[in-house]
Amino acid sequence: MKNNPVVPYILIFALGLGLIFFMSLYGIDQKKEIAAKDEEGKTEETTEGAASEDFDPEAFAQGKCIGCHGGDLTGGVGPNLHGLSLSKDEIHDIIKNGQGGMPAFGGQISDDQIDQLSEYILSLK
Repeated sequence: MKNNPVVPYILIFALGLGLIFFMSLYGIDQKKEIAAKDEEGKTEETTEGAASEDFDPEAFAQGKCIGCHGGDLTGGVGPNLHGLSLSKDEIHDIIKNGQGGMPAFGGQISDDQIDQLSEYILSLK
């Protein structure tokens, strides 16, 4: 009798399905603990996440601004941010409310964080 080459694949498939099933049961069993940890994380995030001392304007710019302003913030789709002739208040207003094609970030970061980002942009030479 010849060995069927499909049998190992069927066994691996069945083992995978069984593993998915038992891991799902384990997750359902742990859902209260996971939900409690998630709620704790949200509470800490709302109190600590808004703290301006944790905000890194350079990291924020690298994450959010380089898509339009280029990797070194010297321009791309958006204008060059080095040596802007705008005041800190004007930059703050543009970041908070958006302008033209630039989206508003007022709902994503606090006014203190926008001030820090404005100062960072003004420091670019």
